Amino acid sequence: MIAREILQRVREIQVRTGRQVADVLAGEYVSVFKGRGVEFDEVRPYIPGDDVRSIDWNVTARTGEPFVKRYVEERQLTLMLVADVSASQDFGSGQRSKRETAAELCALLAFSAIRNDDVVGLLLFHSGIEQYIPPRKGQKHALRVVREVLAHGEEDPATPARAGGGWGALAGWLGGGFRRARSPREGTDVARAMEFLLGVTHRRSICFVVSDFQDEDFEAALAAANQRHDVIAVHVEDPCESRLPSLGLVSLRDGETGRKQLVDTASSAFRKRVEEANAERRRALEHRLRALGVDYVYVDASASVVDPLVRFFRMRDRRSRR
Repeated sequence: MIAREILQRVREIQVRTGRQVADVLAGEYVSVFKGRGVEFDEVRPYIPGDDVRSIDWNVTARTGEPFVKRYVEERQLTLMLVADVSASQDFGSGQRSKRETAAELCALLAFSAIRNDDVVGLLLFHSGIEQYIPPRKGQKHALRVVREVLAHGEEDPATPARAGGGWGALAGWLGGGFRRARSPREGTDVARAMEFLLGVTHRRSICFVVSDFQDEDFEAALAAANQRHDVIAVHVEDPCESRLPSLGLVSLRDGETGRKQLVDTASSAFRKRVEEANAERRRALEHRLRALGVDYVYVDASASVVDPLVRFFRMRDRRSRR
């Protein structure tokens, strides 16, 4: 995708998600993600009728006149979008890749946030940290966030073509845990992303981690991040990673490990084993995340990204009312 195509894609996402934010997500975001309560604003002279519990005794003692503390509701939130841009995210069997799906989802969240005057930041990661954009306000900033997710790696000739960069869950199952040394742009390291986030973000944030989670041993780092922030894991998956089409003998390449293997997709027994293995992986991932207190959102890259977000917002709203 050249720069002109990226700009066009960003505009398309802006138009589509702008309408969806207005028509579908209006109110859902606000009702779920409220401010942290109240924060100190100023002291002012005591007025008869003020609650005596609000008197600032230190200022009163210094001035000899009663003063009270004034508080205001803190509404502004910090939304951090932590997006996986490893090689497996370039895979897509339909209209869009997993990375394009992640960009559209990030757009929905970013535009929802700026409509409510919140600040939005972005962290792009693979096996290392690719880019960090500090949280800021404004539509122009939100558009930059979307553009960076979409444009990442497009200038790199080594980036796999969209149809050849995936099959990670399948290849991992076939390979029996096979691993090789990964180049920086290939692998996924969720733990490193969480450690970096904790180092640069000190204010409590709403943190959406958007990834296919083709990684291991990240639970401790995710739990640590969830203690300071409100972490939501968004699992993006392409349907062909679990439901293989019957195409006969096919050579598959895992975008993250580089492993290639010839498989017989015409075998219904083989396709069933792959589907069952991937379903079990998804269930295990959801179970591990929920055990950590991390909310889990599943997104099918071939379907709407709005519906899973709306379901998540409404689930959180119901839970908060209990």
